[in-house]
Amino acid sequence: MEIVRAKDVVYEYIRRDDEGNIVGITKAVDHVNLGINKGDFVAILGHNGSGKSTLAKHFNAIFLPEEGTVWVDGMDTSDEEHLWDIRQSAGMVFQNPDNQIIAQVVEEDVGFGPENIGVPTEEIWKRVEESLKAVGMYEFRKYSPNKLSGGQKQRISIAGVLAMKPKCIVLDEPTAMLDPKGRKEVLEAVHELNKKEGVTVILITHYMEEVIDADKVFVMDGGQVVMQGTPKQVFSLVDELKELRLDVPQVTLLAYELKKRGINLPDGILTTEELVQNLRGI
Repeated sequence: MEIVRAKDVVYEYIRRDDEGNIVGITKAVDHVNLGINKGDFVAILGHNGSGKSTLAKHFNAIFLPEEGTVWVDGMDTSDEEHLWDIRQSAGMVFQNPDNQIIAQVVEEDVGFGPENIGVPTEEIWKRVEESLKAVGMYEFRKYSPNKLSGGQKQRISIAGVLAMKPKCIVLDEPTAMLDPKGRKEVLEAVHELNKKEGVTVILITHYMEEVIDADKVFVMDGGQVVMQGTPKQVFSLVDELKELRLDVPQVTLLAYELKKRGINLPDGILTTEELVQNLRGI
């Protein structure tokens, strides 16, 4: 069953001069159609300006389509009566965790969202504990967020969304401002939520290595979905991805170059272990 469905979605950015006259229109999302199943881990790839982040903001009703329709858990995002239900069903985590952390103590920050939607106090603290444990940050519950690393702050942001009990979490380039250690911490936490809690994950990224374990990948360019499939299917198309100004995982590129030189390897190798296993078989 689908948790998110986009049908013929169009969204434009209008540029105006100092006098308010329209000087240009950019179609950031151009008749996009896609569906995301409950419980899946889905990645949306694309270079800067491809429209992936603009599309992601439609899944939380931050943006509303100018044409077409987006449904979240069966609710039309343009229906104002369901706005808060939609935002509770699909939580959003942004690129900079400092933009989402507002309290001076970690546990208070995680409890802020549930408190705002009227969750009883006893239930709030239960959710705070569960959410912090789910992202591996319970031991830091009494800390000030200012004393945490970037990766730890991002995990707190995710815990804050998780405490709202969403069915889906949309992460808009959550590791873009993090070092490799922080990126690894955040991705591990997100995968744990997906596998153990059954939370649907929609990851917006331009880091190829982050999506090799996804159930499905969508690739965007010029506001359109130009490619979709499993990671193996998508990363088998090395030349096509290069034309879209996207990289592929380093091990995938190595296998691709070896194959071009006559070594009999399958397309879409995603891990070092997979490459080694195939080389041993030769």
